[in-house]
Amino acid sequence: MPTEIERKFLVVGDHWRSHVRRSVRYRQGYLANNERCSVRVRTADGRAWLNIKSADLAVRRAEYEYPIDPAEAAEMLETLCERPLIEKTRHFVDWGGHTWEIDVFEGENAGLVVAELELDAEDQAFVPPPWVGREVSDDPRYYNVNLVKHPYREWGGSAEN
Repeated sequence: MPTEIERKFLVVGDHWRSHVRRSVRYRQGYLANNERCSVRVRTADGRAWLNIKSADLAVRRAEYEYPIDPAEAAEMLETLCERPLIEKTRHFVDWGGHTWEIDVFEGENAGLVVAELELDAEDQAFVPPPWVGREVSDDPRYYNVNLVKHPYREWGGSAEN
């Protein structure tokens, strides 16, 4: 079974920006979200994917991803997905032998900046960069699937709430 092992952290300051290797704008929406899984459509750089993730909000989750036609993905985003869509720019930063993905959210989730790190094992060691703050891997509010139902702008002003 394909598995994703991912840790999430809040980002402190803008010092990471000088280390960005590449940036990609994403649009994604959820076709389904229930107690077992979520089904997402995502577009980036003229490509598109259908993604299915187990619903457990944990560091390790089952994840399946399949390329789909970008025009069909755009149609699904506009007609079938829950609102608001998740819009963000993902910045790739190499640090300590790992690639960190820093998501700067837009739209209803503007102001939220989260760093994600994919690992090979749950107990894999890594050196956190100085711009990485509090870990939020176990806080369901920070999962994209939940940002659709409870956007960041409704939280009362700060990721620390």
